[in-house]
Amino acid sequence: MFRHSIISFIALAGAASAVMARTPDLQLARQEGILQWVDTRIGTSGHGHTFMGVSTPFGAVQPGPNNFNKGWDWCSGYHDSDSICVGFAHLHLNGTGCSDTGDLIFMPTTGKICVLPGSQENPDSGYASRYSHEREATAPAYYWLHLDDYGIDVELTATERVGFHRYTFPADVQKQVLINLFNANGDDRATETFIEQQDNYTIRGYRCSAGWSKQQRIYFTARFSEPVTLEIYKDDKLTAGSSVERGINLKGVARLDNSAHEVLVKVGISPVSMLGAARNIDRELPGWDFAATVKATNRKWERELDKVAVKGTDDAARRILYTGLYHAFLQPNLFNDCDGAYRGADGKTYPDPGHKTYTVFSLWDTYRAAHPLYTLLQPERVSDMINTMLDIHDQQGYLPVWHLYGSDTREMIGIQSVPVVADAVMKGFPDIDYNRAFEAMKRSMLSDYKGLAWLRTQDYIPSDKEGESVAKGLEYALADGCIALAAEKLGRKEDARLFGRRARFYTSYWDSETRFFRGRNLDGSFRKPFDPFHSTHRDDDYCEGTGWQYVWLVPHDVRGLISLFRSDEAFVEKLDSLFTVEGDMGEQASGDISGLIGQYAHGNEPGHHTVYLYAYAGQQWKTARMVRRILNEMYTDRPNGLAGNEDCGQMSSWYVFSAMGFYPVNPSLGIYVLGSPKFKETTIRTANGRKFTVKAEGNSESNIYIQSAELNGKPYPYAYIRHSDIVQGGTLRLTMGPQPNREFGIAPEHRPIER
Repeated sequence: MFRHSIISFIALAGAASAVMARTPDLQLARQEGILQWVDTRIGTSGHGHTFMGVSTPFGAVQPGPNNFNKGWDWCSGYHDSDSICVGFAHLHLNGTGCSDTGDLIFMPTTGKICVLPGSQENPDSGYASRYSHEREATAPAYYWLHLDDYGIDVELTATERVGFHRYTFPADVQKQVLINLFNANGDDRATETFIEQQDNYTIRGYRCSAGWSKQQRIYFTARFSEPVTLEIYKDDKLTAGSSVERGINLKGVARLDNSAHEVLVKVGISPVSMLGAARNIDRELPGWDFAATVKATNRKWERELDKVAVKGTDDAARRILYTGLYHAFLQPNLFNDCDGAYRGADGKTYPDPGHKTYTVFSLWDTYRAAHPLYTLLQPERVSDMINTMLDIHDQQGYLPVWHLYGSDTREMIGIQSVPVVADAVMKGFPDIDYNRAFEAMKRSMLSDYKGLAWLRTQDYIPSDKEGESVAKGLEYALADGCIALAAEKLGRKEDARLFGRRARFYTSYWDSETRFFRGRNLDGSFRKPFDPFHSTHRDDDYCEGTGWQYVWLVPHDVRGLISLFRSDEAFVEKLDSLFTVEGDMGEQASGDISGLIGQYAHGNEPGHHTVYLYAYAGQQWKTARMVRRILNEMYTDRPNGLAGNEDCGQMSSWYVFSAMGFYPVNPSLGIYVLGSPKFKETTIRTANGRKFTVKAEGNSESNIYIQSAELNGKPYPYAYIRHSDIVQGGTLRLTMGPQPNREFGIAPEHRPIER
């Protein structure tokens, strides 16, 4: 939905009609049905870092506006606080903590040609333009922005691999479209660029760059609805002719006839070739009907978002839920042409492998909830994602860590594609070679990646030899536990014993005196001094966290964690204190540690499962209480409505799961722990047309506790639900009340299982 009423837009359009050949079709921004609950502005302020622009679900292209990058909060290229546009790029990231992409900037301008963007302090020194949110409309399939300095209206939509632009220029002025192949977002640096005019209507080229992605390459073909004449600038100097040798700082200016008022541009992209980009246009967008393209992309979003239907509660919660689904379904992104060809992690071009290829795997974040959400709501895509990961393994020697447009950033810790692959094996997804998958997991976890070599000779990573040793050790133990589950299912008994033993290595970091996981030196001593509140960003024993937050990162063996505390009572007492204790994290603490309740940090991923751990100690009601608090306090339907980075759908996936009433603590087991549903009724449309409904009778903001449960009409005393029960369809009926039923889920046999 868009920010201001349609009345104000129509009034604006009428006032401007004297200088424009047509007015923007703002009815395209009016969303009906399920799309009315998507507000793409949520997360574009604060530290949300969410994408602003248009895309199809999991699409390869994401056209949208770029601002000047002014630091961390501009990681997506756009921030709600800004008011200067430097162009409309075709690749964007959604909610990441690092800047990259912002490639292939198109910027319509008028008057004297300028190929430098200028600066935030002095936009008049370049081609950048001021804008106002009063003249901006946003929706999943439609974006409109009025460029104040030029009087140009820019409208955007997209297919999977084609960005579709519509520019409305003022009358009787010099008109052109700048194609900037040099600049992008943040630290992304052009390493080679090329542009040429193919015919009177077509310009094509490519951009190679290095930044967070070490070897990024994107090809494009742009087709204009009007004849253009290309001028090429190299190092900001006009060159002769319509084609030049390759360079780093290339920009093209597509000059238009001054009588052209409405100009449409189709920009196809490809990871393989300029010809592939052209073929993508031919396949996906052969015509020029802008409104029809918006409507077709709307239908694609409606089809995906309609997989969840809710009843009850307030409109704000609906907006947060459906915007959360939208954010979760923006990535991973397609990374192959229409004919299936793609560029591998080794830089080579490959023909159609028989499955769709994806990129943008933010796995340290998304293995926790986003990928489990895909197994419920996007089962038709899961096997393709897994097979992509196996291809990446074959090409680079290990499973992806943080795969971004053709290369692995190796960002964050762990090899957390392992739980994702193991989960697909455990849930029995088709069209996957399970032996190939298992060998890829095994080879990755027995590699030398970031401290793993130590685990071949001892049961911990020494803190005086490896940074972030505790966080790495806990993440590796989790992944090993997931492999052990897959090994058991596949009948690999020796591997199950090996990885089952390694999954217990987390105990080596346990200090029974302080009751924290602590760094240990090579000689076996605990690292000193120790302060469970202190955090130095990526330069101590933890990763974007404190000792308090990492106590709980054992989701694969919660009962083993409880045993370290000696009793359920001691475990719960420590967990209670997490939400009340206060301490100084220090000036060098990571900005990711946000959304604090005591020392619980909802704004970052390592703790997302933590509130669900009460159920393992027989106190599901405390999970319910904290889940409701987080749903209500850490998410709003405003631009600053996220407690931390969206991180490619993980932050929103937590909300979606928790609002439905359950959450995957162990990401590979297929077990969801019950919490406290936000809605009175939630229906999930699973594969094969089946439906699973959670009915929370009497649910309200005061009735947050489960009194009793029934599954398909039979009493259900368990504090968890199986994935297999959900995908088979049926009804989970929860009776809610204002006071805890402390007996619900208290019996050991009714607590969440771990095998």
